[in-house]
Amino acid sequence: MTSTDTPRTATRHTWQRAAVRDLMERVEEFRTAQQVHDLLRDEGAKVGLATVYRALQAMAEADEVDVLRTPEGELAYRSCSKGHHHHMVCRSCGYSVEIQADEVEEWAALMARKHGFTDAGHELEIFGLCRDCSKQQVSLG
Repeated sequence: MTSTDTPRTATRHTWQRAAVRDLMERVEEFRTAQQVHDLLRDEGAKVGLATVYRALQAMAEADEVDVLRTPEGELAYRSCSKGHHHHMVCRSCGYSVEIQADEVEEWAALMARKHGFTDAGHELEIFGLCRDCSKQQVSLG
């Protein structure tokens, strides 16, 4: 490899990855790679599903998106604010809200100290039905 060659592990900045990044900045819900792919196709972008997966993984590794595992076991992605926070996520439509949970932070720190752990971290995602989906479910019931 010469000094002008780029290592194969370098992140490529392609229009497809830019399209994924742009979409993620516009959606408020957590979205799976398949959902991101479908949205991009609906907008006319010719992006392969494997490219979407790679782009989302690269964005997650760069802390550009948050990742959570849905109750169904799928990974879902969302552009979020920086800093430590948690999410409330609608199981029906994917709508999410960033939340602060001071009580959880205090409890986690207490549990770590109590059991002799240091440098402890945690993740908390709360799943339920958002207001709109709850209303829709009541009207259908």
